[in-house]
Amino acid sequence: MASAKLTNRLDDTLQDLDRELGKNSDFKVRRFRVFGRYPAAMLHFSNINDQELINTNILKALMYLPPHLPETDRTSEQLKSAILQDALYHSESKFEREMSAVVVALLRGDTAVVVDGLDEALLIGTRQIDKRGIDQPATEQVIRGPREGFIEPLATNIALIRYRLPTKSLRVETLVLGERSHSQIAVCYLEDVASPKLVSEVKKRLSNIRLPAILDTGYLEQYIEDNNISPFPQVQYTERPDKVVANLLEGRVAILADGSPLALVVPTVFNQFYQTVEDYTERFLLMSAIRLARLVALIFSLIFSSLYVAIISYNPELIPTEFAVAVAGGRAGVPFPAIVEVLVMEITMEVLREATIRLPQQVGGALSIVGVLVIGQAAVAAGFASPITVVIIALTTIGSFATPAYNAALALRLLRFPIIVMAGVFGLYGIVIGLILIVNHLLSLKSFGVPYLSPLVPGNFNGMKDLLIRAPLFSMKKRPAFLYPRDATRRSSASVSALKEPPSDVLSPANNRENDPPKEPLP
Repeated sequence: MASAKLTNRLDDTLQDLDRELGKNSDFKVRRFRVFGRYPAAMLHFSNINDQELINTNILKALMYLPPHLPETDRTSEQLKSAILQDALYHSESKFEREMSAVVVALLRGDTAVVVDGLDEALLIGTRQIDKRGIDQPATEQVIRGPREGFIEPLATNIALIRYRLPTKSLRVETLVLGERSHSQIAVCYLEDVASPKLVSEVKKRLSNIRLPAILDTGYLEQYIEDNNISPFPQVQYTERPDKVVANLLEGRVAILADGSPLALVVPTVFNQFYQTVEDYTERFLLMSAIRLARLVALIFSLIFSSLYVAIISYNPELIPTEFAVAVAGGRAGVPFPAIVEVLVMEITMEVLREATIRLPQQVGGALSIVGVLVIGQAAVAAGFASPITVVIIALTTIGSFATPAYNAALALRLLRFPIIVMAGVFGLYGIVIGLILIVNHLLSLKSFGVPYLSPLVPGNFNGMKDLLIRAPLFSMKKRPAFLYPRDATRRSSASVSALKEPPSDVLSPANNRENDPPKEPLP
């Protein structure tokens, strides 16, 4: 099919297209005459087309000869020129001779017009698919910031990016991937900011993907990441157009797929997974404290339950005496060692969490309350678990909820189990060994060549301004050095100097005494 060409005989072309597309009830063939004299046929899939556009701007426009054209016979080239330049009321149109390209265009939602005597088909963009409205992202809640999120159609998502970034340097390049789905993939970047090597590598990795269908950007993520067996994500995904624009301005590349509401951002470093939009829309002192609290919760979710197992099993002397007596009293009726107790409770919590996610929203909230209150209380009353264990598991779960990125929180939840086992076998030494192995793995990870722990390792002072805390916006004058942007300057020195000028007290009483109203004399 790739090498087949259209013929200049209308009936033969219609037979070839019917053979390729088979029998479909929604595949429509409408015969008519171009300008009232040239036999032609219009082909389209009715369920994914704009019928009003087809009838008014295409069919009607081609059936009647424009008044300024003479009624004479035309050669094939003259006929094509008259159709495109004088008759057709549509900007998205072109002639195509390859049979495979015509078939793919029809399946994607375009309309094809075949004219007897022309060996090319006229392809016109008439795709129209019902879609949901632009709404607040479901996976990334925000307190202060834009409320718009990506939806499934690729054109709408690109429009949301251009709406926030109306600059001439924004580049959007499209690829077609999927042997059966023929999905459109968009690669977005700023030409004067992003590294050309990064853009070239992204397009290279995408072009090497061979899949029958691309149904979501998650398929692309698994093929373009550097380490496929690592639990840590090396590609960030987001539903937020403002987040994509912020990453483009730093020198990253965004990848969008038609049919997916999630955009991929590469390259990715670890500190991006505990940052949120509010970190930059609120004042830096407050959000630096919140970011540190978020980082503490991240560490809690990884080692808190294993720390409890190690101390209870091997080092109870580390607990204050009064608290140790209370813990021992709570564990008096529990027949299992601490490691078994914690593992069973952790697995129960994971099952409960998964069930809550999969259930309808109206039922999921009720199930979470039932699981926390009823099951936890029943386990304590039955002597299956101690009260302190329930508290530890609850704090660990809350810590994982405080991690903004779901895929990063999932990696920490997965690693929690081997650390608990190592803590039950080796005590505190097992926790230290587990953390050393995790840190060593993080040091070995890369995302498109960028070290995963950048800008901490290798160290970069300017990058550390946005690592554990968030420095004032005017102090972050440089883009991340590990991205090697073509334009490293985020803000010019003149703009920073203007921001540092002392404020003018225009309404201070000391500066406005001449405008004070006259004082009335006392009676």
